Amino acid sequence: MSYPEPRYLGEKGEINAVFRAADTPPDIVAPNGTTTHYLASHTSTGGEFGLYKVDMGPKAPGARTHFHRSISESFYVLSGEVELYNGERWATGRQGDFLYVPVGGLHAFKNDGDDPVSMLMLFSPGAPREEYFERVAEFAQRGGEELREFQVRHDSFFV
Repeated sequence: MSYPEPRYLGEKGEINAVFRAADTPPDIVAPNGTTTHYLASHTSTGGEFGLYKVDMGPKAPGARTHFHRSISESFYVLSGEVELYNGERWATGRQGDFLYVPVGGLHAFKNDGDDPVSMLMLFSPGAPREEYFERVAEFAQRGGEELREFQVRHDSFFV
């Protein structure tokens, strides 16, 4: 195994790190109380990866079973208990638990409990997931073909 080809060819390095303070307000506050923080977006990483902190309220529905054709998705539980589906069975994810879902892998998640959940979601490569997070509730209310087209455009195939 070897490292990828170099993409930076300079000799002295650059000042280009990005800091996000813990008290930065969430980028999205959903009607059900779920908040999403764009820690590292498609734009800020140049498409390398996307990292999002998701805080779900009690009984938050999450996402039903689906797969992605071009991105992997990973979940790391920071606090609380979240139900994670690995394509075969549901498991209760607790602080420190991790689920990696390769490209094409069936998965789902939800908070069935009475307490909030906080987790990190990592997408690789870094697809432009922000529009999906921002508008999925709006398209879900419309339903039908418009919802399906929105989901397919965002590499989300529900089964």
